[in-house]
Amino acid sequence: MTHGSRDDFRSLALQHLWPEVADQWIKLLRPGVRLEAAVGSDRVVGRLGGLPALPAASAWPVWEGHGPLSFVASVDCASLPADALDIALPEAGTLLFFYFDGQLDDGDALVLAEDRESWAGARVLHVPADEQAAEHEAPAGLTPYPAVPLTARVEMTATEPWHPSVRDAFAPGAPLGNRYDHPVCSQDFLDALWEFDEVVGHQIGGHAHSVQNPVEIEIAEAVLDCEASWADPRLSEEAGAWVLLAQFDSEDAADMMWGDAGALYWLIRPEDLAARRFDRAMFTWQCS
Repeated sequence: MTHGSRDDFRSLALQHLWPEVADQWIKLLRPGVRLEAAVGSDRVVGRLGGLPALPAASAWPVWEGHGPLSFVASVDCASLPADALDIALPEAGTLLFFYFDGQLDDGDALVLAEDRESWAGARVLHVPADEQAAEHEAPAGLTPYPAVPLTARVEMTATEPWHPSVRDAFAPGAPLGNRYDHPVCSQDFLDALWEFDEVVGHQIGGHAHSVQNPVEIEIAEAVLDCEASWADPRLSEEAGAWVLLAQFDSEDAADMMWGDAGALYWLIRPEDLAARRFDRAMFTWQCS
């Protein structure tokens, strides 16, 4: 939901929560890598837009029956401060993110987590460092996004007060999504968190900054493929099984606008990330 330094979060929490509650909440923070437009001598760790470097044997990702996906971003794993994260990113190689953005059909086909037939409309590829790759021209009909080089910094991230991890810490057993009878769900603290940081931004790892409800819950509902209520323990268990791989916000410099100033999210199970099974990553998007 928000990002900043641990000290800033501690100061904020102590203004609105009892000290013992603040300490418990601080323990739920997770490190994330914020990606921002690089300027001057900033170290470049990836980029939005441009063209992807693909191995000769790798085809440009396609959504069968709809067409090729647009290239969103690339991240150089070796350049990231991955040691600071709590997810098992590859030590080297490049992560490439693709999404069917509506260029080819004027936005008629939507990629939705709840629509299994659309899952092929978003893709993550990992190109190993020892595999030769060359910049690949975009397929006919696709206009590449302007390239924006990205730099990185590690920050702590906090999630929504009704995220499964917060619920388990402060109101175990309560239905997901409810505003639990606890100070971390008080309107005063919610307002303070929102004022602290309302920018979604681009990010690797950490807690997702969801535009609406926690993206982990959206993914859990999609994976379970059922009309599970938020009181269903299966939903809570499944939501807790996913971590953020990457999120990419709307970005004027790259001519990227996801819905109404929305963001794209890729999530993955930790065991699939450790096994480099990026084909099992799940996608969703949210907008205001």
